[in-house]
Amino acid sequence: MTLQAQQIAQYEKQLQEQSLLISELLRSNQELQEQVAYLIRKIYARSSEKTAAVFDGQIMLDEFARLFNEAETYADPNIEEPEPFVAPQKKTRSGYNRKEAFSALPEEEMVYKIDEAHRNCPKCGAHLDVVGKKFVRAEVNYIPARLSILNIYQETCSCPACKARTGQTAFVEPTIPEPVLQHSYASASSVAWTMYQKFVQSVPLYRQEKDWKAMGLDLGRSTLSNWIVKTSEEWLSPVVAYMYRELLKEKYLHADETPVQVLREPNKKNKTKSYMWVLANQSYSDHPIRVFHYAPSRSGMEAQQLLDGFSGYLHTDDYAGYNRVAAVKRCLCWAHVRRRFRDAISKTDIDSDMSLAQIGFEFCNKLFKWERKFSTLDPEDRKKARLEKERPVLDAFWKWIDSVRADVLPKGKLGTALSYAKDNQPFLERYLEDGHCAISNNLAENSVRPFAVGRKNWEFAGSPKGADASACVYSLIETAKANNLDPFHYLQCLLLILPGSKFRTDEKTMQNLMPWSPFMQTQCKAN
Repeated sequence: MTLQAQQIAQYEKQLQEQSLLISELLRSNQELQEQVAYLIRKIYARSSEKTAAVFDGQIMLDEFARLFNEAETYADPNIEEPEPFVAPQKKTRSGYNRKEAFSALPEEEMVYKIDEAHRNCPKCGAHLDVVGKKFVRAEVNYIPARLSILNIYQETCSCPACKARTGQTAFVEPTIPEPVLQHSYASASSVAWTMYQKFVQSVPLYRQEKDWKAMGLDLGRSTLSNWIVKTSEEWLSPVVAYMYRELLKEKYLHADETPVQVLREPNKKNKTKSYMWVLANQSYSDHPIRVFHYAPSRSGMEAQQLLDGFSGYLHTDDYAGYNRVAAVKRCLCWAHVRRRFRDAISKTDIDSDMSLAQIGFEFCNKLFKWERKFSTLDPEDRKKARLEKERPVLDAFWKWIDSVRADVLPKGKLGTALSYAKDNQPFLERYLEDGHCAISNNLAENSVRPFAVGRKNWEFAGSPKGADASACVYSLIETAKANNLDPFHYLQCLLLILPGSKFRTDEKTMQNLMPWSPFMQTQCKAN
């Protein structure tokens, strides 16, 4: 080979290497641009997955980030408030009645009168007689909460007949209920309200401290924290433990976990992550149950211990830790698949013809659209309908992935969405096996959302005991809500009944404490 030929070969080799380097840089640049666009959307754009097409609503764990501008977001100058009602009642629109809007509220009257000293006719000066009153308008009147001290006495009686017969005075006193906490002025209502404010309304204890002070009682947040922790340990945790045992008897469960910062954990720094796990049975179950569990880690061992004794279909995301749970059939979540395709849609995709990411997104939408239509069917009919209508959509979806996967950057947003779906195909299709199974894990994510909202307000748990107490109270509140109970009234009812009762040893008493029991449904039913 001549010197000239060698130089030409060397230049061609260098040209190939540079071409490969340019291709790699272009691919890396595209991936970085996707990451930047995704992060910008994550920070500034809507978190909803909804498009112009109507599809199954998605939970939004970031919804709490928009609470600060809630008034501006939802304000509508054209909305009609319920009009003050006067007889005869008139319907203002289809299915709406003014009287029904205020039916749950007590009514009071405020009559403006002419002062007796000035009750004279402005024309002739004669005395005016009252002939009636005219309705002007109705207003919703807010009455602030107030506190009072309840001094509890025990009546003492004596029996004169026994004294005459024996010569000794016999005293008889009525039975009084035990206190919620010994040597404390906490009552069932005050503790239940503290829990309701923190775990339902997401009001942290330092804000509640200010509210108590405004009502006349200088009550420190440490006292409020003790109320929550001690009542959970002494009374509420056995109730949750019973719910948990009942939950493991189910055949279809949903599971999820979310980070939480817990202070003063043994052998851990305060800034390290701990986790709040949640288990839930199906929404159409006769006894909806939601159980929260605090754990210092997210290891598969935690999942294994939490689900020990359960066998059946388990709905989760693709977290590998659940693979350690034996005797379960994992059903993965199609909402996660759709979310990945949604994240891969760029602004240029929205403004142009349908992109590959939008095509994948629409495949998922078709599945959710069919699911909404099948929601009222019984499990057997739902299974048949899925195989008839959704099986062809799935077959087309997998075939489409195989045809486009080789032409997409594997580490880009679209590439990871395609790989996520294809790699989990068997678990994503498992919901077709049983009509009881769900297409998504939205039930568990919706259950954990109140915790995520509250976490943004109170930021961390002060100790492992505080995290356990939070898990306990959240379990009771979310299970009560799932059974259509008022959470405050349910907590108050429990704290009135549990002290002094034999609920730990008496199965019937424990069953009556469950939110789905006829007793609790009568006592604590929500509006």
